Amino acid sequence: MWSLAERWTFPSAWPQRFGLRYWQRVASGDFLEPLRLGVVIAVIVTVVALAMAIPLGYALARLAFPGRTAVLLLFLLPQAFPQLPVFASATREFYRFGLAGTIPGVVLVHLAGGLVFAVWTMTAVFRSIAPELEEAAWNLGASTTRAFLGVSLPLALPGIVASAVLVFLYSLDEFTGTLLVGAPFVTTLPVYMYTASLGYELQIASVTAIVLMAPGAVLLLLLERFLKSEYLVFFGQL
Repeated sequence: MWSLAERWTFPSAWPQRFGLRYWQRVASGDFLEPLRLGVVIAVIVTVVALAMAIPLGYALARLAFPGRTAVLLLFLLPQAFPQLPVFASATREFYRFGLAGTIPGVVLVHLAGGLVFAVWTMTAVFRSIAPELEEAAWNLGASTTRAFLGVSLPLALPGIVASAVLVFLYSLDEFTGTLLVGAPFVTTLPVYMYTASLGYELQIASVTAIVLMAPGAVLLLLLERFLKSEYLVFFGQL
């Protein structure tokens, strides 16, 4: 309602005038840069998270070693506490190393949360793939690397897509860490929306919220297609 309201004053229950003026203002203003920057950061975070989570998830799924459970729990720590104090403490260290207010700093703080989804999802994915398939490849002369690349990795592709969607959505919508670490030089769409709402530009904030919701809804439908039921079963067994 607010995104289409050109005039809405108290005590009216409905806007007195509807229109697309604020949509046009957003499209022609400085809105596109936070959108572009947020997507770029989300893509970088997704690629880096998957590059780390695929081999780690495979090792956690296939290898029995002391401390395996502790490694899995370690990736849950960023989500085990309220985000504000966690990111506020991290911001102090980021300033110390010159990462505050930079894109690499924002990428790192997004990775802290995104790796939770990536590692746990990929571990469940590889646990759902029967190890007998790799053993058959070994019996036919394949090395461990070739069995992984030729058997396990193609079978894990739906899970990789599901993990990528989860990490991308997390990064695209992440607000607290981006605001604390990235401000004032790195502005993504959630920070832009927050700034607009602080300035009582409710129409601008509403348009931004809708733009943020649209890719999330589409990607969640895609996630429903790729997140197989057997992955969810193995989540409980990790």
